[in-house]
Amino acid sequence: MGKGSEEKMNKTVTRRNKKKQLSSLISNIIFCLIALTALTGCIVLVLQNYSLQNEGREVMSRLEEHELEFIYTQEDLDAYLAENALREREDERNSFLEEIKRRVSSGESTVSLLRSFFPQDVVVYADGGYSFFPISETLKKHEYVYENFVKQENEEIIYVDEERNIRSVKGIDVSKHQGEIEWDKVAEDGVSYAFIRAGYRGSSEGKLIEDEFFVDNMEGAAENDVDIGIYFYTQAMTPKEAKEEAEFVIELIEPYDVDYPVVLDLEETESASARTAEMTKEEFTKVAIAFCETIKEAGYTPMIYGNLKTFMIMLDLEQIEDYEKWFAYYDETVYFPYAFNIWQYSSKGSIAGIKGDVDLNICMKDYTQENE
Repeated sequence: MGKGSEEKMNKTVTRRNKKKQLSSLISNIIFCLIALTALTGCIVLVLQNYSLQNEGREVMSRLEEHELEFIYTQEDLDAYLAENALREREDERNSFLEEIKRRVSSGESTVSLLRSFFPQDVVVYADGGYSFFPISETLKKHEYVYENFVKQENEEIIYVDEERNIRSVKGIDVSKHQGEIEWDKVAEDGVSYAFIRAGYRGSSEGKLIEDEFFVDNMEGAAENDVDIGIYFYTQAMTPKEAKEEAEFVIELIEPYDVDYPVVLDLEETESASARTAEMTKEEFTKVAIAFCETIKEAGYTPMIYGNLKTFMIMLDLEQIEDYEKWFAYYDETVYFPYAFNIWQYSSKGSIAGIKGDVDLNICMKDYTQENE
């Protein structure tokens, strides 16, 4: 190789070295720029994070101040409680209305609804309206367990104790409306006692009238060992008339053995022109007391028969507290908080030996033992 060729080769090598150096320099510059960009981004993120943390602390500080102000400001607390109470009342109201809707849709009566909503009152439906009588804390209450009144397959009701032993006695009440009765069949049907109507006072002229089947029923019951009680349908307007009614009954029953009470039958008259239609509670109460006292003086056990209207509207319960009660209420469960010994639970009973309907009763007291 000659000298010229050698110089040419040296120049070529020198150019290549310069290109490599330039390329390396450019690469370093690019890497530096990338690193600088990344560093700048990190710094920006750090600054943003720091700024956000400061803003967060500031917001939390303001929230804490607001929360503290809310908790410790009585006015705000009262408003909060009032709002919640209003919301709860609204929820209760809606629930209450839904309950009414459900029960009415199922066919439940208005009076049944009212009695369930007002358990502290005796609710009476009479004369087209509803009356509410607060249950007295001073009057004697009965101690019957409602679940222990059991309706049997034959539709008759009995009262049982906790061991399911029967603690009631089956009875009926009869008058001329039952016509001629076959008392032997009545006794065979398990009837232990019968209240027999002695008579009644006319609702217009006020005459005392003996029941036309009184003697037949008294003799038929006695001959078949059916214990006897007596009732008289009153239309007395004064204590004097009530005493007259009692004396009329005492004379009629004198020849017979009467173990069960002698009862004043006091009911609302269906006729607006009846002689007792305009009587007050006080007047009815005086009549009842006069009758019962006269019966008591004659040695018999006095009793008052009636329904919810009789005892809650027509009579003053406090004044007749000492007299025994026979309560009429036609349902499977009796509705009356006060003391009573006999429950007339149906006017549509069926008893062997009696044509047509007859009143059914259960008695929770053994009057035959009391009079021995």
